[in-house]
Amino acid sequence: MTSSADRVLTTHTGSLPRPPELAELMVARETGTADSDGLARLPQMVREATQQVLQRQREAGIDVGSDGEQGKIGYATYVKERMSGFDGEAGALSLADLDDYPEITAQALNGLVTATPSCTGPVRYTGVEDLSQELKELRAAVDAAGGQAPSEVVVTAASPGVIAIYLADQHYGSHEAYLGALAEAMRTEYEAIVAAGFVLQIDCPDLAMGRHAQYAEATIPEFRRAIAGHIEALNAATAGIDPDRMRMHLCWGNYESPHHRDVDLVDIVDIVMTGRPQAVLMEAANPRHAHEWRVFEDFALPEDKILVPGVIDTCTNYIEHPQLVAERIVRYARTVGVERVIAGTDCGFSTFASFLPVHPRIAWAKLASLSEGARLATEELRAPRSIAGTVRTAGASA
Repeated sequence: MTSSADRVLTTHTGSLPRPPELAELMVARETGTADSDGLARLPQMVREATQQVLQRQREAGIDVGSDGEQGKIGYATYVKERMSGFDGEAGALSLADLDDYPEITAQALNGLVTATPSCTGPVRYTGVEDLSQELKELRAAVDAAGGQAPSEVVVTAASPGVIAIYLADQHYGSHEAYLGALAEAMRTEYEAIVAAGFVLQIDCPDLAMGRHAQYAEATIPEFRRAIAGHIEALNAATAGIDPDRMRMHLCWGNYESPHHRDVDLVDIVDIVMTGRPQAVLMEAANPRHAHEWRVFEDFALPEDKILVPGVIDTCTNYIEHPQLVAERIVRYARTVGVERVIAGTDCGFSTFASFLPVHPRIAWAKLASLSEGARLATEELRAPRSIAGTVRTAGASA
């Protein structure tokens, strides 16, 4: 995995806005309203969109990019298209913070369309050929783009735990058995992504959002025990992959809401860091979690880990000032070491095809601000620090 002690690198969490016509067609396919002509055009539309986002990421200054999840209806629910066993009625996802404030639910989840069938039979990975073709096409797109693509490309995949949140179990009878089956099935996808030469990112909202989406009535100790089991399943599924070819995304839910039910990072960080992936992406810009950089003043980041704090909020149309971005980056770099920090985003900009909390044009402007903020942070981190210089700066500001 790319890292640097010379400058602050940039990345993002995976999903990027899809062209409107592609998003509309994906929703039509998801809802069963797409015609045969549209379905026939879909693969080419995905290929073209992927080529475009690879180039635009490079233009925005992103070092470690992705395919933008252009071919996925949703970051977690796409798996139902690649595995057997999901033929049951759709389950309902409950988010405790929205349950407390139901009057804003429609606003918070505006545009979100995805099917969530329950598991009613044995889970088996059946999409090997489709996955192989997708990875071959992505490799061809990256190679064709040459210097116009990010220097390193990530492919995202859902964690066993987050799949269990969206696709309820009606077959295995125990959460542990269901997790184990999901982990064994997803091992196929995880290993294929790495074998194709890409970095694997495993999306793990179950380790944080799971607190208010799945375990809202649990105590903190009970939730800690639950996510320890999720980590165990994840580690088993990735046992054959080198940690430095993986990163994991910790997320409290990429939707604009009160988030007052979010579990504090300090309550889960030690368990999260037992996951095998080397890099950990986490929300660090939004109003509920921007203060949690201080957790790492007391919690010693394991020597084998890299932090990817989100320094760009993905739920607001504010474009962060590059100096604010730099300030956020510098806090982390001076706490855990510049060589162990990559600047990222809180989450994706289109975690579901039709779900766009941030306008697409603004999403790209935010990524450009991320890159400029990383440049400013690099300059600041290279500059010598002195008490006198700090006093003069403060005096000039006053």
